[in-house]
Amino acid sequence: MTPLQDLRIAILVDDLFEQAELASPKQALEDAGANVSIVAPKGPSVTGLHHADKGDTFKVDLTLDQAKADDFDGLVLPGGVFNADALRVVPAAQAFVKAFERAQKPIAVICHGPWLLVSAGLVRGRTLTSWPTLQDDIRNAGGMWVDREVVTDRNWVSSRKPDDLPAFNRAFIELLTQHAHV
Repeated sequence: MTPLQDLRIAILVDDLFEQAELASPKQALEDAGANVSIVAPKGPSVTGLHHADKGDTFKVDLTLDQAKADDFDGLVLPGGVFNADALRVVPAAQAFVKAFERAQKPIAVICHGPWLLVSAGLVRGRTLTSWPTLQDDIRNAGGMWVDREVVTDRNWVSSRKPDDLPAFNRAFIELLTQHAHV
């Protein structure tokens, strides 16, 4: 039996996300036994970026209007400037992440992904990391920003950048495993 067997995880993105920040957690979660779904504001697909270069296209499993937080055990928020800046102003994306937080379900966020948490009003009193340029946004929203490879604060795991993905994936799988056994 794998540690995350029967868990359902949503990865929420819009176009032009940082591809490694979707692909690496998705693979790690699936290898641990989770069922992973890509959720986006619209389908049928989304396109990633390799830093500034166009990346691959990924099939959208559910659009935001079809996805319900109740159907998932955890959420991953990849970064990428364009993706994060687009998602942060989508009311359905804010509602989706707020539903995970209300239920205290595990949320993993990396790079520019915290912008959605800031815009949804969720970072007050939380400690997290991100791409360094978001530190003022996080602090101004009442959060504590730290420069570390990975930070776990209650039901959140956060990291700064693609180089942090191994630690990010390990910490999120550990958090999901703990949460599943509670």
